[in-house]
Amino acid sequence: MEIRKLILQNFRNYPKKVFEFSPQTTLIVGPNASGKTNILEAVYGLAIGKSFRAEKEDEVIGQISQIGQIRGTMKENDLEIIWDGRSFFRKIYKVNGVGKRQQDFVGQFRAVLFCPQDIEIITDSPSIRRKYLDLVLTQIFKDYRVAVRIYEKALRQRNRLLWQIREKRLAVRVEQLEYWDNLLIANGKIIHERRREYLGFLGSLVRLPARQGGLGIEYEHSIISTERLEKYAAEEMAAATTLVGPHRDDFFVKIQETNSKKQRDVKHYGSRGEQRLAVFDIKLGELAYVEKVTGEKPVLLLDDIFSELDHQNRRKILEVIPKQQTIMTTTDLHLVEKARLKDFTLLNLP
Repeated sequence: MEIRKLILQNFRNYPKKVFEFSPQTTLIVGPNASGKTNILEAVYGLAIGKSFRAEKEDEVIGQISQIGQIRGTMKENDLEIIWDGRSFFRKIYKVNGVGKRQQDFVGQFRAVLFCPQDIEIITDSPSIRRKYLDLVLTQIFKDYRVAVRIYEKALRQRNRLLWQIREKRLAVRVEQLEYWDNLLIANGKIIHERRREYLGFLGSLVRLPARQGGLGIEYEHSIISTERLEKYAAEEMAAATTLVGPHRDDFFVKIQETNSKKQRDVKHYGSRGEQRLAVFDIKLGELAYVEKVTGEKPVLLLDDIFSELDHQNRRKILEVIPKQQTIMTTTDLHLVEKARLKDFTLLNLP
């Protein structure tokens, strides 16, 4: 995978701007609020089909116009996302100028993003960890992309029916749930299996060699089946919401205690440094997994990470950076020089 050129139009703070990237390493240097992360957001958007930062998609559109655009010239093809909010908001996806559905657009280009906010994968709510799994797996597996889309739609419809049943609205019958149950079960199985495979890979790969103990990953999957839906039927009617399924999944990162069989949950019992180390190793595992499954190296996006990593892990990331195309940002060039990064193309922002 390789991105050669990025064209932004009315995207965030860029009315119109063209960036060209080295096939090796591009270092973007600029002060805070200069738009460094916006560049990475745009590149990563071409991989996942949306903004990873915006709560509402129209937030990415610049203030001057109601149309925003990202276009990337890749080694393999040209990708484009258009946010059009002139009459009613819509997104348009194009590959080599031809319109595509989102599920067919995603997967054309793959990237791994590592930024300081990724510590939330460890410290925040289960929804953040599920979102992380989706960002990784939708880039790799079309069956996962399709399953997530169908599952989310079926879940909304089923929850609406549960509410109508509870409130005795309209002539809703319990039997009407069966259609949505079947959709949830069939697509939930695909989601569970892909998540299990990925987390199992991370669990076998992720280690902390600096310590005698290592990291372990435990997948807490909420299996959805006819039997479990029947088991929780009364509770679901009362709550008017579906209580089992991959939308309730979570995973835990644990540290093996030195010279002990005991494990500590990094979220609750790990230091800030241990939590950063855990995220760092997960991201290295993500890089390895994408390459293992697809046979291609993803583009690595690093957002101001040298300020977050200690000396030892700066050395580790320096070993990884030259192995694929890397685009990275920093506010302080001296931090990068201190880390002894070599062979990079410098891109200065005002």
